[in-house]
Amino acid sequence: MNSKKIIGRKRIREYLIITFASLIYGVGTSLLVDPNNLAPGGMTGLAIVLNRLVGIGTGMWFLLLNIPILVVAIWKFGIRFTISTVYATAMISVFTDLCTKFFGQYVIHDMILAVTFGSAMTAVAIGLIFKCHATSGGTDVIIKLLRLKYPHIKTGVLYILTDMIVLIIAAFVFNDLAAAMYSFLSVMVVSAVVDFVLYGRDGAKLIYIISDRPEIITARLLTELDIGVTHVFGKGAYSGEEKKVIMCAIKKRLSPLAEDIVREEDPNAFMIVSSASEIFGEGYKSYFDERM
Repeated sequence: MNSKKIIGRKRIREYLIITFASLIYGVGTSLLVDPNNLAPGGMTGLAIVLNRLVGIGTGMWFLLLNIPILVVAIWKFGIRFTISTVYATAMISVFTDLCTKFFGQYVIHDMILAVTFGSAMTAVAIGLIFKCHATSGGTDVIIKLLRLKYPHIKTGVLYILTDMIVLIIAAFVFNDLAAAMYSFLSVMVVSAVVDFVLYGRDGAKLIYIISDRPEIITARLLTELDIGVTHVFGKGAYSGEEKKVIMCAIKKRLSPLAEDIVREEDPNAFMIVSSASEIFGEGYKSYFDERM
């Protein structure tokens, strides 16, 4: 079987997974999250808020909010980067409104179940979509755009800021502080489950990169991901050629971004990614705290 057929089958499989994940997302949002006035950050939370202000379906609002963001993403990153994200965004919108229309009688009005099961379902969907090299649009694209303009601000900080803005808006619109607090718990559940789906129980990743373009890759890791990088000097046993090996410990949620950087700069680079259950030092665990 030639490489084109293999790539084609892989892409079909990815789109099937994205479709299934979008269905899970739609069910969790329409039957659990939305009916209980949860606004779990991002475009989904904002769509739920706007649904209460203007009588347009949450799924339709999700699509409308994402259209300008996706147009900018195509302009900045190209259609190849965003085509899967456009598909995922459209499917989430369609399934959310279809589930609301045809399965509205099965809505569950229970805040605890909504926070746990509803948030977990949307998180599993997001994780599956990420695994297919796509995103659910919205906040993910906004964060990537903001990182281009403000590379000194950490990615995690930007996610927290955008989610908190949506939570504050929801608190005023719903006039319900308890719902806003439950929404905050929902954000925490989504974050934890997405990490588990993508990376399992590993605490962090340890990456070794052997490339002919170490300086460019190092510069991008430092500026775009704001992580520490160490150069280790080695020599090829067969060629005798000296190499500068890039070594970095990285939080698991940033690992795919680091892999993308290496793939973009040097597709022929040799990269080892291993799990690191414990990392001590600046930005990770404190020696002192561990001994308390």
